[in-house]
Amino acid sequence: MLLQFSVKNFKTFKEKTSLNLVASNYDKDTREVDNIYNDNKFDIRLLKSAVVYGANASGKSKFFEALNFMKFFVISSSKDSQKGDEIDTEPFKLSSETENSPSEFEVVFTQNDVMFRYGFEVDKKSVISEWLYYKPKTKEIELFYRDGDIFETHSRNFTKGKTVIKEGLVRNNALLLSVSAQFNDKTSIEVMDWFKELKTISGLNESGYRGFTLSKTDDPNQKVKILNLLKAADLGIQDINLEKIDLANLPKDMPKELKDRITKEVIDDKKEILSDVLTSHKKFDSNKKAIDFINFSLFDDESSGTKKFFALTGPILDVIENGYTLIVDELDSKLHPNLVCKIVSLFNSKEFNKKNAQLIFNTHDTNLLSSGLFRRDQIWFTDKNKFGEAKLYSLADFKSDEVRKNESFEENYIKGKYGAIPYLGFFNNLDNILP
Repeated sequence: MLLQFSVKNFKTFKEKTSLNLVASNYDKDTREVDNIYNDNKFDIRLLKSAVVYGANASGKSKFFEALNFMKFFVISSSKDSQKGDEIDTEPFKLSSETENSPSEFEVVFTQNDVMFRYGFEVDKKSVISEWLYYKPKTKEIELFYRDGDIFETHSRNFTKGKTVIKEGLVRNNALLLSVSAQFNDKTSIEVMDWFKELKTISGLNESGYRGFTLSKTDDPNQKVKILNLLKAADLGIQDINLEKIDLANLPKDMPKELKDRITKEVIDDKKEILSDVLTSHKKFDSNKKAIDFINFSLFDDESSGTKKFFALTGPILDVIENGYTLIVDELDSKLHPNLVCKIVSLFNSKEFNKKNAQLIFNTHDTNLLSSGLFRRDQIWFTDKNKFGEAKLYSLADFKSDEVRKNESFEENYIKGKYGAIPYLGFFNNLDNILP
Protein backbone atom coordinates (compact mmCIF):
# COMPACT_ATOMS: atom_id res chain seq x y z
CA MET A 1 0.00 0.00 0.00
CA LEU A 2 1.06 3.57 -0.64
CA LEU A 3 1.95 5.52 2.50
CA GLN A 4 3.38 8.70 1.04
CA PHE A 5 4.52 10.30 -2.20
CA SER A 6 6.62 13.47 -2.27
CA VAL A 7 7.83 15.68 -5.12
CA LYS A 8 9.99 18.78 -5.31
CA ASN A 9 10.92 21.09 -8.18
CA PHE A 10 8.83 19.35 -10.82
CA LYS A 11 6.60 21.34 -13.18
CA THR A 12 4.38 23.54 -11.00
CA PHE A 13 5.69 22.23 -7.64
CA LYS A 14 8.67 24.33 -6.57
CA GLU A 15 8.85 23.36 -2.89
CA LYS A 16 8.58 19.83 -1.55
CA THR A 17 4.96 18.67 -1.25
CA SER A 18 3.59 15.33 -0.09
CA LEU A 19 0.44 13.22 -0.27
CA ASN A 20 0.27 11.29 3.01
CA LEU A 21 -2.10 8.31 3.31
CA VAL A 22 -1.34 7.52 6.93
CA ALA A 23 -4.60 8.19 8.76
CA SER A 24 -4.88 11.10 11.17
CA ASN A 25 -5.67 10.48 14.82
CA TYR A 26 -8.03 13.48 14.82
CA ASP A 27 -10.57 11.49 12.80
CA LYS A 28 -10.24 8.23 14.68
CA ASP A 29 -13.98 7.93 15.31
CA THR A 30 -14.99 8.77 11.71
CA ARG A 31 -15.56 5.92 9.21
CA GLU A 32 -12.79 3.99 10.92
CA VAL A 33 -14.09 0.53 10.06
CA ASP A 34 -14.61 1.04 6.33
CA ASN A 35 -12.11 3.66 5.23
CA ILE A 36 -9.08 2.50 7.20
CA TYR A 37 -6.75 -0.49 6.97
CA ASN A 38 -4.90 -1.31 10.18
CA ASP A 39 -1.36 -2.50 9.46
CA ASN A 40 -0.64 -4.23 12.75
CA LYS A 41 2.94 -5.11 11.85
CA PHE A 42 4.01 -1.47 11.59
CA ASP A 43 1.28 -0.14 13.87
CA ILE A 44 -0.09 2.31 11.30
CA ARG A 45 -3.56 3.08 9.97
CA LEU A 46 -3.76 3.61 6.22
CA LEU A 47 -6.40 5.33 4.09
CA LYS A 48 -8.04 3.30 1.32
CA SER A 49 -9.06 6.34 -0.72
CA ALA A 50 -8.24 10.01 -1.18
CA VAL A 51 -9.63 12.82 -3.34
CA VAL A 52 -7.87 15.96 -4.56
CA TYR A 53 -9.68 19.25 -5.30
CA GLY A 54 -8.42 22.50 -6.72
CA ALA A 55 -8.98 25.21 -9.30
CA ASN A 56 -8.08 24.72 -12.93
CA ALA A 57 -4.29 24.92 -13.42
CA SER A 58 -3.71 24.58 -9.66
CA GLY A 59 -1.57 21.42 -9.92
CA LYS A 60 -4.02 18.52 -9.48
CA SER A 61 -3.02 16.74 -12.68
CA LYS A 62 0.62 17.82 -12.40
CA PHE A 63 0.91 16.04 -9.06
CA PHE A 64 -0.32 12.83 -10.66
CA GLU A 65 2.06 13.44 -13.57
CA ALA A 66 4.92 13.55 -11.06
CA LEU A 67 3.99 10.13 -9.70
CA ASN A 68 3.58 8.80 -13.22
CA PHE A 69 7.00 10.15 -14.21
CA MET A 70 8.60 8.42 -11.23
CA LYS A 71 6.93 5.13 -12.14
CA PHE A 72 7.95 5.36 -15.80
CA PHE A 73 11.56 6.28 -15.01
CA VAL A 74 11.96 3.47 -12.48
CA ILE A 75 10.62 0.86 -14.92
CA SER A 76 12.36 2.10 -18.06
CA SER A 77 15.56 3.97 -17.20
CA SER A 78 17.87 0.95 -17.53
CA LYS A 79 16.45 -0.43 -20.78
CA ASP A 80 14.70 2.28 -22.81
CA SER A 81 17.52 4.82 -22.94
CA GLN A 82 21.14 4.99 -24.02
CA LYS A 83 24.17 6.80 -22.68
CA GLY A 84 23.76 10.52 -23.33
CA ASP A 85 19.95 10.44 -23.70
CA GLU A 86 18.10 13.23 -21.89
CA ILE A 87 15.93 12.47 -18.87
CA ASP A 88 12.39 13.71 -19.47
CA THR A 89 12.03 15.72 -16.28
CA GLU A 90 10.85 19.32 -16.05
CA PRO A 91 11.90 21.61 -13.18
CA PHE A 92 9.90 24.59 -11.95
CA LYS A 93 10.60 27.23 -14.63
CA LEU A 94 9.19 30.36 -13.00
CA SER A 95 12.12 30.89 -10.65
CA SER A 96 15.83 31.42 -11.30
CA GLU A 97 16.45 29.41 -8.10
CA THR A 98 15.06 26.19 -9.51
CA GLU A 99 15.15 26.29 -13.33
CA ASN A 100 18.54 24.56 -13.41
CA SER A 101 18.15 22.49 -10.23
CA PRO A 102 17.25 18.77 -10.05
CA SER A 103 13.76 17.41 -9.50
CA GLU A 104 13.23 15.16 -6.47
CA PHE A 105 10.84 12.23 -6.00
CA GLU A 106 10.30 9.89 -3.05
CA VAL A 107 7.76 7.19 -2.27
CA VAL A 108 7.05 5.19 0.89
CA PHE A 109 5.04 1.97 0.59
CA THR A 110 4.58 -1.54 1.92
CA GLN A 111 5.12 -4.63 -0.21
CA ASN A 112 5.04 -8.24 1.01
CA ASP A 113 5.02 -7.13 4.68
CA VAL A 114 8.10 -4.94 4.23
CA MET A 115 8.14 -1.13 4.29
CA PHE A 116 10.26 0.61 1.65
CA ARG A 117 11.39 4.20 1.19
CA TYR A 118 12.83 4.93 -2.24
CA GLY A 119 13.70 8.15 -4.00
CA PHE A 120 15.98 9.99 -6.40
CA GLU A 121 16.99 13.40 -7.73
CA VAL A 122 17.45 13.90 -11.47
CA ASP A 123 18.11 16.67 -13.92
CA LYS A 124 17.99 16.50 -17.72
CA LYS A 125 21.42 14.88 -17.97
CA SER A 126 21.88 12.52 -15.03
CA VAL A 127 20.82 10.96 -11.75
CA ILE A 128 22.11 13.34 -9.06
CA SER A 129 21.28 11.12 -6.09
CA GLU A 130 19.32 7.96 -5.32
CA TRP A 131 18.46 6.06 -2.15
CA LEU A 132 16.69 2.92 -0.97
CA TYR A 133 15.78 2.02 2.61
CA TYR A 134 13.69 -0.87 3.88
CA LYS A 135 12.11 -1.86 7.17
CA PRO A 136 11.61 -5.64 7.44
CA LYS A 137 10.73 -5.33 11.15
CA THR A 138 11.01 -2.22 13.32
CA LYS A 139 14.26 -0.59 12.20
CA GLU A 140 14.80 1.16 8.88
CA ILE A 141 17.95 -0.08 7.11
CA GLU A 142 19.82 1.70 4.32
CA LEU A 143 20.34 -0.61 1.33
CA PHE A 144 22.12 1.96 -0.79
CA TYR A 145 22.78 5.66 -1.18
CA ARG A 146 24.08 7.19 -4.39
CA ASP A 147 25.67 10.60 -4.74
CA GLY A 148 26.43 11.06 -8.43
CA ASP A 149 28.87 8.29 -9.33
CA ILE A 150 29.69 7.50 -5.68
CA PHE A 151 27.75 4.56 -4.21
CA GLU A 152 27.41 3.22 -0.67
CA THR A 153 25.72 -0.19 -0.40
CA HIS A 154 24.76 -2.56 2.39
CA SER A 155 27.46 -5.20 2.70
CA ARG A 156 25.09 -8.19 3.01
CA ASN A 157 21.62 -7.20 1.78
CA PHE A 158 22.47 -5.55 -1.54
CA THR A 159 25.28 -7.68 -2.96
CA LYS A 160 24.04 -7.84 -6.56
CA GLY A 161 23.71 -4.09 -6.61
CA LYS A 162 27.29 -3.87 -5.46
CA THR A 163 28.32 -6.16 -8.33
CA VAL A 164 26.68 -4.07 -11.07
CA ILE A 165 28.35 -0.97 -9.63
CA LYS A 166 31.75 -2.67 -9.61
CA GLU A 167 31.29 -3.81 -13.22
CA GLY A 168 30.45 -0.24 -14.30
CA LEU A 169 26.97 -1.18 -15.53
CA VAL A 170 25.11 1.83 -14.10
CA ARG A 171 24.95 4.73 -16.56
CA ASN A 172 24.77 8.26 -15.18
CA ASN A 173 21.25 8.61 -16.69
CA ALA A 174 19.95 5.28 -15.32
CA LEU A 175 18.78 4.28 -11.86
CA LEU A 176 20.77 1.76 -9.83
CA LEU A 177 17.47 0.19 -8.73
CA SER A 178 16.42 -0.46 -12.34
CA VAL A 179 19.80 -1.95 -13.32
CA SER A 180 19.94 -4.15 -10.20
CA ALA A 181 16.46 -5.50 -10.94
CA GLN A 182 17.62 -6.50 -14.43
CA PHE A 183 20.35 -8.56 -12.78
CA ASN A 184 17.82 -10.32 -10.54
CA ASP A 185 18.43 -8.52 -7.27
CA LYS A 186 15.51 -9.75 -5.17
CA THR A 187 14.86 -6.52 -3.25
CA SER A 188 15.09 -4.34 -6.37
CA ILE A 189 12.60 -6.62 -8.12
CA GLU A 190 10.19 -6.24 -5.17
CA VAL A 191 10.35 -2.46 -5.49
CA MET A 192 9.99 -2.64 -9.28
CA ASP A 193 6.97 -4.94 -8.90
CA TRP A 194 5.26 -2.37 -6.68
CA PHE A 195 5.74 0.32 -9.31
CA LYS A 196 4.38 -2.00 -12.01
CA GLU A 197 1.34 -2.69 -9.82
CA LEU A 198 0.73 1.04 -9.35
CA LYS A 199 -2.01 1.79 -11.89
CA THR A 200 -2.20 5.34 -13.25
CA ILE A 201 -4.92 6.12 -15.79
CA SER A 202 -6.65 9.11 -17.37
CA GLY A 203 -10.32 9.75 -16.75
CA LEU A 204 -10.43 11.97 -19.82
CA ASN A 205 -9.38 9.35 -22.37
CA GLU A 206 -10.35 5.73 -21.72
CA SER A 207 -8.82 4.35 -24.92
CA GLY A 208 -5.61 3.55 -23.06
CA TYR A 209 -7.24 0.92 -20.84
CA ARG A 210 -10.39 -0.10 -22.75
CA GLY A 211 -8.41 -2.91 -24.42
CA PHE A 212 -7.44 -4.24 -20.99
CA THR A 213 -11.11 -4.46 -20.02
CA LEU A 214 -12.01 -6.13 -23.32
CA SER A 215 -9.30 -8.76 -22.76
CA LYS A 216 -10.81 -9.60 -19.36
CA THR A 217 -14.16 -10.47 -20.97
CA ASP A 218 -12.50 -13.55 -22.51
CA ASP A 219 -12.46 -15.02 -19.00
CA PRO A 220 -16.06 -16.11 -18.14
CA ASN A 221 -15.57 -15.36 -14.43
CA GLN A 222 -14.23 -11.87 -15.13
CA LYS A 223 -16.98 -11.23 -17.66
CA VAL A 224 -19.62 -11.97 -15.02
CA LYS A 225 -18.00 -9.48 -12.64
CA ILE A 226 -17.82 -6.80 -15.35
CA LEU A 227 -21.50 -7.37 -16.21
CA ASN A 228 -22.44 -7.14 -12.54
CA LEU A 229 -20.74 -3.74 -12.30
CA LEU A 230 -22.45 -2.56 -15.48
CA LYS A 231 -25.85 -3.70 -14.21
CA ALA A 232 -25.21 -2.06 -10.83
CA ALA A 233 -24.54 1.20 -12.70
CA ASP A 234 -28.04 1.04 -14.22
CA LEU A 235 -26.80 1.28 -17.82
CA GLY A 236 -29.33 -1.21 -19.21
CA ILE A 237 -26.60 -3.57 -20.46
CA GLN A 238 -27.49 -7.26 -20.06
CA ASP A 239 -24.57 -8.85 -21.89
CA ILE A 240 -21.40 -8.06 -23.83
CA ASN A 241 -20.06 -9.87 -26.87
CA LEU A 242 -16.91 -9.19 -28.83
CA GLU A 243 -17.39 -9.17 -32.58
CA LYS A 244 -14.21 -10.33 -34.26
CA ILE A 245 -13.14 -9.77 -37.85
CA ASP A 246 -14.16 -12.55 -40.24
CA LEU A 247 -11.68 -12.74 -43.12
CA ALA A 248 -14.37 -14.11 -45.41
CA ASN A 249 -16.52 -11.01 -44.92
CA LEU A 250 -13.99 -8.22 -45.30
CA PRO A 251 -15.41 -5.31 -47.34
CA LYS A 252 -14.75 -5.69 -51.05
CA ASP A 253 -13.64 -2.08 -51.35
CA MET A 254 -11.07 -2.39 -48.53
CA PRO A 255 -7.58 -1.37 -49.74
CA LYS A 256 -5.49 -4.42 -50.64
CA GLU A 257 -2.60 -3.34 -48.40
CA LEU A 258 -4.88 -3.14 -45.37
CA LYS A 259 -6.58 -6.42 -46.25
CA ASP A 260 -3.21 -8.20 -46.58
CA ARG A 261 -2.03 -6.83 -43.25
CA ILE A 262 -5.19 -7.98 -41.44
CA THR A 263 -4.97 -11.40 -43.10
CA LYS A 264 -1.35 -11.79 -42.01
CA GLU A 265 -2.11 -10.83 -38.40
CA VAL A 266 -5.06 -13.25 -38.18
CA ILE A 267 -3.47 -16.22 -39.99
CA ASP A 268 0.28 -15.90 -39.45
CA ASP A 269 0.36 -14.07 -36.10
CA LYS A 270 -2.80 -15.81 -34.82
CA LYS A 271 -4.27 -12.51 -33.59
CA GLU A 272 -7.94 -11.86 -33.03
CA ILE A 273 -8.95 -8.41 -34.28
CA LEU A 274 -12.13 -6.81 -32.97
CA SER A 275 -14.51 -5.16 -35.37
CA ASP A 276 -16.95 -4.07 -32.63
CA VAL A 277 -18.17 -4.65 -29.08
CA LEU A 278 -21.87 -5.47 -28.86
CA THR A 279 -23.91 -4.56 -25.80
CA SER A 280 -27.18 -6.41 -25.32
CA HIS A 281 -30.31 -4.54 -24.18
CA LYS A 282 -33.85 -5.72 -23.47
CA LYS A 283 -36.54 -5.10 -26.09
CA PHE A 284 -40.15 -4.56 -24.91
CA ASP A 285 -43.59 -4.95 -26.46
CA SER A 286 -46.51 -2.50 -26.21
CA ASN A 287 -47.29 -3.77 -22.70
CA LYS A 288 -43.72 -3.09 -21.52
CA LYS A 289 -43.01 -6.80 -21.35
CA ALA A 290 -39.49 -7.95 -22.27
CA ILE A 291 -39.74 -10.00 -25.45
CA ASP A 292 -36.24 -10.06 -26.89
CA PHE A 293 -32.73 -8.60 -26.80
CA ILE A 294 -31.21 -6.14 -29.23
CA ASN A 295 -27.51 -5.43 -29.76
CA PHE A 296 -25.98 -1.97 -29.73
CA SER A 297 -22.49 -1.02 -30.81
CA LEU A 298 -20.45 0.10 -27.82
CA PHE A 299 -18.50 2.48 -30.04
CA ASP A 300 -21.37 3.92 -32.10
CA ASP A 301 -24.55 3.64 -29.99
CA GLU A 302 -23.60 3.93 -26.33
CA SER A 303 -23.10 7.22 -24.49
CA SER A 304 -19.65 8.58 -23.65
CA GLY A 305 -20.33 7.91 -19.96
CA THR A 306 -21.25 4.27 -20.65
CA LYS A 307 -18.11 3.80 -22.74
CA LYS A 308 -15.95 5.27 -19.98
CA PHE A 309 -17.51 3.24 -17.17
CA PHE A 310 -17.19 0.04 -19.21
CA ALA A 311 -13.49 0.79 -19.75
CA LEU A 312 -13.05 1.50 -16.02
CA THR A 313 -14.51 -1.81 -14.87
CA GLY A 314 -11.40 -3.76 -15.90
CA PRO A 315 -8.86 -1.65 -13.96
CA ILE A 316 -11.21 -1.37 -10.96
CA LEU A 317 -11.66 -5.14 -10.71
CA ASP A 318 -7.96 -5.82 -11.29
CA VAL A 319 -6.89 -3.40 -8.57
CA ILE A 320 -9.45 -4.57 -6.01
CA GLU A 321 -8.78 -8.26 -6.62
CA ASN A 322 -5.02 -7.81 -6.22
CA GLY A 323 -4.78 -5.07 -3.60
CA TYR A 324 -3.07 -2.54 -5.91
CA THR A 325 -3.23 1.26 -5.88
CA LEU A 326 -5.24 3.04 -8.61
CA ILE A 327 -4.55 6.67 -9.54
CA VAL A 328 -7.19 8.33 -11.77
CA ASP A 329 -6.86 11.82 -13.22
CA GLU A 330 -10.38 13.34 -13.59
CA LEU A 331 -12.37 10.30 -12.40
CA ASP A 332 -15.66 12.23 -12.59
CA SER A 333 -15.34 13.19 -16.26
CA LYS A 334 -18.41 11.89 -18.18
CA LEU A 335 -19.76 10.06 -15.09
CA HIS A 336 -22.80 10.92 -12.96
CA PRO A 337 -21.87 12.07 -9.42
CA ASN A 338 -23.85 9.19 -7.86
CA LEU A 339 -21.87 6.68 -9.91
CA VAL A 340 -18.58 8.23 -8.77
CA CYS A 341 -19.82 7.88 -5.18
CA LYS A 342 -20.47 4.17 -5.75
CA ILE A 343 -16.97 3.65 -7.18
CA VAL A 344 -15.46 5.29 -4.08
CA SER A 345 -17.71 3.15 -1.87
CA LEU A 346 -16.30 -0.02 -3.45
CA PHE A 347 -12.81 0.93 -2.30
CA ASN A 348 -13.95 2.04 1.15
CA SER A 349 -15.94 -1.16 1.62
CA LYS A 350 -14.46 -3.66 4.06
CA GLU A 351 -16.60 -6.41 2.53
CA PHE A 352 -15.86 -5.79 -1.16
CA ASN A 353 -12.27 -4.50 -0.90
CA LYS A 354 -10.83 -7.40 1.07
CA LYS A 355 -7.20 -6.85 -0.06
CA ASN A 356 -7.21 -3.14 0.82
CA ALA A 357 -6.72 -1.67 -2.63
CA GLN A 358 -6.44 2.12 -2.77
CA LEU A 359 -8.13 4.72 -4.98
CA ILE A 360 -6.63 8.20 -5.38
CA PHE A 361 -8.22 10.65 -7.80
CA ASN A 362 -8.80 14.31 -8.52
CA THR A 363 -12.13 15.91 -9.33
CA HIS A 364 -14.21 19.10 -9.51
CA ASP A 365 -17.33 17.28 -8.28
CA THR A 366 -18.10 18.99 -4.96
CA ASN A 367 -21.06 16.66 -4.31
CA LEU A 368 -18.57 14.13 -2.98
CA LEU A 369 -17.70 16.51 -0.15
CA SER A 370 -21.25 16.24 1.20
CA SER A 371 -21.61 12.51 0.54
CA GLY A 372 -20.27 11.42 3.92
CA LEU A 373 -17.82 9.06 2.18
CA PHE A 374 -14.65 10.86 3.24
CA ARG A 375 -12.90 11.73 6.46
CA ARG A 376 -11.03 15.04 6.68
CA ASP A 377 -7.66 13.33 6.14
CA GLN A 378 -8.92 11.87 2.84
CA ILE A 379 -9.76 15.28 1.35
CA TRP A 380 -6.86 17.13 -0.28
CA PHE A 381 -6.45 20.40 -2.11
CA THR A 382 -4.01 21.94 -4.56
CA ASP A 383 -3.56 25.69 -4.60
CA LYS A 384 -1.25 28.00 -6.54
CA ASN A 385 0.13 31.34 -5.38
CA LYS A 386 0.79 34.49 -7.45
CA PHE A 387 4.31 33.23 -8.22
CA GLY A 388 2.95 30.11 -9.94
CA GLU A 389 4.01 27.79 -7.09
CA ALA A 390 1.56 24.98 -6.28
CA LYS A 391 1.12 23.29 -2.94
CA LEU A 392 -0.85 20.27 -1.75
CA TYR A 393 -2.53 20.12 1.64
CA SER A 394 -5.20 18.15 3.48
CA LEU A 395 -8.37 19.21 5.21
CA ALA A 396 -6.86 17.52 8.27
CA ASP A 397 -4.04 20.10 8.21
CA PHE A 398 -6.46 22.74 9.48
CA LYS A 399 -6.81 23.16 13.22
CA SER A 400 -9.74 21.26 14.71
CA ASP A 401 -11.47 24.50 15.74
CA GLU A 402 -11.23 25.75 12.14
CA VAL A 403 -12.69 22.64 10.49
CA ARG A 404 -15.11 20.54 12.50
CA LYS A 405 -16.02 16.96 11.55
CA ASN A 406 -19.73 17.67 11.15
CA GLU A 407 -19.57 20.92 9.17
CA SER A 408 -20.59 21.20 5.52
CA PHE A 409 -17.35 20.59 3.66
CA GLU A 410 -18.96 21.23 0.28
CA GLU A 411 -20.53 24.55 1.22
CA ASN A 412 -17.40 25.83 2.94
CA TYR A 413 -15.16 24.76 0.07
CA ILE A 414 -17.30 26.60 -2.49
CA LYS A 415 -17.24 29.68 -0.24
CA GLY A 416 -13.43 29.54 -0.27
CA LYS A 417 -12.87 28.64 3.39
CA TYR A 418 -10.27 26.01 2.48
CA GLY A 419 -8.71 27.86 -0.45
CA ALA A 420 -8.03 25.93 -3.69
CA ILE A 421 -10.74 27.72 -5.68
CA PRO A 422 -10.29 30.13 -8.60
CA TYR A 423 -10.36 33.91 -8.08
CA LEU A 424 -13.06 35.10 -10.48
CA GLY A 425 -13.40 38.75 -9.52
CA PHE A 426 -12.34 39.77 -13.04
CA PHE A 427 -15.72 38.54 -14.31
CA ASN A 428 -17.44 41.33 -12.37
CA ASN A 429 -15.90 43.86 -14.75
CA LEU A 430 -16.80 42.14 -18.01
CA ASP A 431 -19.55 44.67 -18.76
CA ASN A 432 -16.85 47.31 -19.12
CA ILE A 433 -14.74 45.13 -21.38
CA LEU A 434 -17.00 43.04 -23.58
CA PRO A 435 -19.22 44.79 -26.18
